[in-house]
Amino acid sequence: MLQLKNVDCGYGVFQAVHNLSFSVEQGQIFALLGPNGAGKSSTIMSIAGHVKLFAGSLHFDGQDISSLLARERVRKGIAVAPEGRRLFPDLTIEENLTVGGYSQSKVKEAVNRDMVFSLFPRLTERLRQPAGTLSGGEQQMLAIGRAMMAEPRLLMIDEVSLGLMPKMVDVCYNAIRHLKSQGVTILLVEQNTKRALDVADQVCVLESGNAVWQGSADEAKKDPDLIEAFLGMTKESAA
Repeated sequence: MLQLKNVDCGYGVFQAVHNLSFSVEQGQIFALLGPNGAGKSSTIMSIAGHVKLFAGSLHFDGQDISSLLARERVRKGIAVAPEGRRLFPDLTIEENLTVGGYSQSKVKEAVNRDMVFSLFPRLTERLRQPAGTLSGGEQQMLAIGRAMMAEPRLLMIDEVSLGLMPKMVDVCYNAIRHLKSQGVTILLVEQNTKRALDVADQVCVLESGNAVWQGSADEAKKDPDLIEAFLGMTKESAA
């Protein structure tokens, strides 16, 4: 579904990612892992069209989308729940969801809103509450829900569990599993390596903007050098 070929990307004259290539198959959960500053978020946002592509190409469903605007990529079926959530704090939950569904018809918007509420019932209880007054877990639910309002076939989620209580992390990961079961392809950036490896099919590990390892999540769990050197875990904790 998604293919990056020799991608260089960054901000202004700063290059954050170097010669990155990987493919994401339809229906997979693909995890981008690595330390802070590795280039994970830059990769996600370059796919979304918000970070400049210096070289290489991005293909989605066989089409080169490298030069498409961000809003055109949304219409192709790509949506992102960004790091830090980036909600509209003064808008209500309902209004944030409406913004997320701007590319859809009114009929689809209503259907997708119902889908979000079934995924995160807690949002229904706070429908008219400003997003800025929500807890961190509720904001993460809303960020994922807002992205799902675009009816994406590729959902990218950046730092799912960052700053969340364990119970809220469980809620978000249960939602991720459910979305996968519904055929949504997911590209996941995560600092919580164990949680990512538990749900991912494939993994790409980045360090200093370079891919240092690619393979299946099962292979990653069995590679002691990988998990200790790049993922900040011991082999026992990854098992």
